Amino acid sequence: MKPIQIHLTVNGKKHQITTTPNRTLLSVLREDLGLTGTKEGCGSGECGACSVIMNDEPVNSCLVLIGQADGSVITTIEGLSQSGHPHPLQKAFVEHGAVQCGFCTPGMIIASKALLDKNPTPSDEEVREALAGNICRCTGYTKIVEAVQAAAEEINHE
Repeated sequence: MKPIQIHLTVNGKKHQITTTPNRTLLSVLREDLGLTGTKEGCGSGECGACSVIMNDEPVNSCLVLIGQADGSVITTIEGLSQSGHPHPLQKAFVEHGAVQCGFCTPGMIIASKALLDKNPTPSDEEVREALAGNICRCTGYTKIVEAVQAAAEEINHE
C-alpha cells in the first residue's frame, strides 16, 4: 500500500506523519506519537476506551482511518493537563472514586470534556447520555456522574 502524508495537530503540537492509509487514528496516536493514554478496547467502536476529541467532537479513534483525520485538531487524555496540573475532570475522577481499573477512564474523561465544552452545566441525565458510548465494567456509573458534576462546578467557578 502506498504511504500517504498526514498533518495533525495533537494536543497543540503539529505533526507530519507518513503512514499507510489503512491505519487508524488510534494506532498512529499510540504507535507513532507514543500517546498510550488512549486505549484500544473492542476495536469496533462499542466501548469508548479509544475516545479522543477530533475537531471539537468526541470520536472513537479505532474507527477513524488516518486519512480521515488529515488536517484535524486532536485532543487526547494527555492533552488535558496544563503545566503539569491535572484537568479538573482528572482530579474529580480520582477524588470521587470514579477510577478503579482505569482502562475506561481516559475515554470517560474525554467524553466528559467534550460534553462540558458544549454544556458547562449538564443534568445527570445529560452526563449519562454523553457517556452512553463508554463502557465501564468496574465502577458502575454513579461515581463517574458525580465526578463530572463536581468538575463542572469547579470549572464554572474558575
